[in-house]
Amino acid sequence: MKTFLFGVLILAIMAACSKKPGGDNPPAPNPNPPTQPGTTPVATDVAFWLTKADKSVLLQKQNTGLLFGTTPNANPVITVDSTQTYQSIDGFGYCLTGGSAYLINHMAAADRNALLKELFATDSACIGVSYIRVSIGASDLNASVFTYDDMAAGQTDTALSSFSLGTDTYDMIPVLKQVVAINPNIKILGSPWTAPAWMKTNNSSIGGYLQPQYFDVYARYFVKYIQAMKAQGIRIDAITPQNEPMNPNNNPSMVLSAADEAAFIKNNLGPAFKAAGLDTKIIIFDHNCGNPEYPLAILGDAAAADYIDGTGFHLYGGDISALSTIHNAAPSKNVYFTEQWVGGPGNFAADLAWAVKNLIVGATRNWSRNVLEWNLANDPSYQPHTPGGCNSCLGALTIGGTVSRNVSYYIIAHASKFVPAGSVRIASNLSGSLYNVAFKTPDGKKVLIVLNDNAAAQTFNIQFKGKWVSATLDAGAVATLTW
Repeated sequence: MKTFLFGVLILAIMAACSKKPGGDNPPAPNPNPPTQPGTTPVATDVAFWLTKADKSVLLQKQNTGLLFGTTPNANPVITVDSTQTYQSIDGFGYCLTGGSAYLINHMAAADRNALLKELFATDSACIGVSYIRVSIGASDLNASVFTYDDMAAGQTDTALSSFSLGTDTYDMIPVLKQVVAINPNIKILGSPWTAPAWMKTNNSSIGGYLQPQYFDVYARYFVKYIQAMKAQGIRIDAITPQNEPMNPNNNPSMVLSAADEAAFIKNNLGPAFKAAGLDTKIIIFDHNCGNPEYPLAILGDAAAADYIDGTGFHLYGGDISALSTIHNAAPSKNVYFTEQWVGGPGNFAADLAWAVKNLIVGATRNWSRNVLEWNLANDPSYQPHTPGGCNSCLGALTIGGTVSRNVSYYIIAHASKFVPAGSVRIASNLSGSLYNVAFKTPDGKKVLIVLNDNAAAQTFNIQFKGKWVSATLDAGAVATLTW
């Protein structure tokens, strides 16, 4: 019976991408709009997908003939060179917060299945998200604070005999199971906002330090988490030891100094993973570009670096070029972009341009293997969140009586839909305010993402292998072009 029901679920999901969530909801933007009556699809060498700053066009394929030729013109030129390659790409996506999982899991089953298919499948009407981040225990975008081993005041559990996925079994794990059913190769990054309070110097969910006497226990806590998720059919590809380790003010939060993170990794976490036979990656830092000294200190500790895959970044401070600073200092280690919020109610044009310029283009041109926007979904009041948690984090989706797709949806979709995991960044030059990045997919397609950050429309050339094609973008518009 379980096998039969699972088969029914998969069939429902596979049929869902052409349906959009919500009985009265406006449909999702159609990425393959029907040709207008009386028009004929034009021949083209380059497929052209567009989002305009005024939202009049949202991730729509254009019926535009873009043919490579050799007739010269005076337009600015973006030259794409697929023979010059950089880092491999692990994916683009969002942070599936506990609040996101709650809202999605409480949708009607057909609507939930359709939405998850739209997000995570690679069919033509879906956006192919291939990388997500989840919290290990609660983040500030859960309704309440919890860890997987909470104890009454004054009690400890060094044997971790009370460890349980607990609250996450209600919404997070059911949603993740559906995501994995749609995309079995999805990469999942897990990050804790805090250790259990009994392990901390202040016995609180807010701030405080991890006590060194509990380093070994906390390492085993991570092992138990990864093994428990595996038992649910959910593979955790990577973890960070602490979300925003220099931020003591969120609820939950915990301070972890660079010296303590290095000691924890080399003496406890790395050996614990090795002893348990885990191949889960360890990604350090998971905080702002303005503090590259933190990851540099850890990577400079050879014993810790042996266990480290790479460094994760946010951009609430500093400059995205910090990723290259770390790459240049430790070129054998990877860099990742693991979180960036949009503050509600947001400004679509400004938020789109900033994120494409700094993240989709900026992070990947600075060696990042991924780009993650922050919260996948919230309700119209920016709920759920913990007391003291973020009360204005605008999700990629707003889920209420309807499902609205917000700016983060399009920021990520302009990459995730066209640049699957296993793609490679290739060379392209920056031309004026035409911010761009290029990729080659596993099947050999070339993908160019361009933002026109000029104040006026701009016509430009794409040059490839001695030929070029001209395209035009309105001010603030974003295009993904593939050939």
